[in-house]
Amino acid sequence: MKKLLAGLAKLSGFRDRRDMNFGLIKLILGSDLGDFYSVKLLCAVGPLNDQHWLTLAHVSKQQTQPQRDQIWLDIGSLPALRTHPLREAAIVTESIQQSELGQGSFLSVFPINTQASVCSVLEVETAQAIDVCGREAIDSILLLYENLQALLDYGEKDSLTELLNRKTFDSAFWRAAQTKPPPLMSDQAERRTQSAQAAYWLAVLDIDHFKRVNDSFGHLIGDEVLLLLARKMRTSFRFDDQLYRFGGEEFVVLMHCADHGQAQATLERFRQQIAEHEFPQVKHITICIGFTPLDLNDTPSGAFDRADKAVYYAKEHGRNQVCSYAELVESGALEASVNQDDEVDFF
Repeated sequence: MKKLLAGLAKLSGFRDRRDMNFGLIKLILGSDLGDFYSVKLLCAVGPLNDQHWLTLAHVSKQQTQPQRDQIWLDIGSLPALRTHPLREAAIVTESIQQSELGQGSFLSVFPINTQASVCSVLEVETAQAIDVCGREAIDSILLLYENLQALLDYGEKDSLTELLNRKTFDSAFWRAAQTKPPPLMSDQAERRTQSAQAAYWLAVLDIDHFKRVNDSFGHLIGDEVLLLLARKMRTSFRFDDQLYRFGGEEFVVLMHCADHGQAQATLERFRQQIAEHEFPQVKHITICIGFTPLDLNDTPSGAFDRADKAVYYAKEHGRNQVCSYAELVESGALEASVNQDDEVDFF
């Protein structure tokens, strides 16, 4: 019990989701709640009619160093939801599911966050079926984990749109800048090709004439436009793209694309979707988008500044368009920014 309480205290101290996920599975593996062979934390990702299982954390007796799936990957390479009926049943029924695997092995699946937009489960393999006391104890640990995740959401997400907020951007940026992404291998969508070295891209989105929306229809309708735009972002971009609201009508996307052409096509497709969408009362709005690749030794402020300059160029030259910072510099329309790492970071 003392060891378990110490583990729970340590879990409550994490402020990074990956660390918290790893801490959770290591806590359960090392507990005396069962004779564990392995512990997995998974979530269902992708569109509702085609969801797949993403491994957030995995640890076993043989491999005690936690592992996880890559952040940016081809969703088609992940196991489909239907291929694991026990996990699916745990989410649907909101109850623990158990099954005997044979040869002295039992599988138990615990549902987590069944009311959230992204459902997750804890899957454990044990030598014997977990008894009632063990199941109740694991349930209590998972409830604490859910509450800690909710606290992170409260601090990391914009209260209106539920997109990530500005203060979480730096850590995600450094993680992307320092990680060599895997190549995009699938041919099932425009952004999944084998043609070029994969790269990370930063895009800034800004609603055209948003002040007119607030002035003409009121701030409640303006907030509704922001909320609906955020929802369109979630359904239009891939599950592993990082979506932010920086404040007002300004949004940021940190995404993984194979090359400049794919990044531009992705953003152009979203711009067109917004231009064609009919918003309640307001009817139609347009957006400007500026984008740039993440450079070697890049900084959050440097990358944001480049994309933001492309946005302002778009606004000054007709609006309702996607502008590439690199193309604007190459054409002479913009001067290249000087990378000054010693500047004060405004994030």
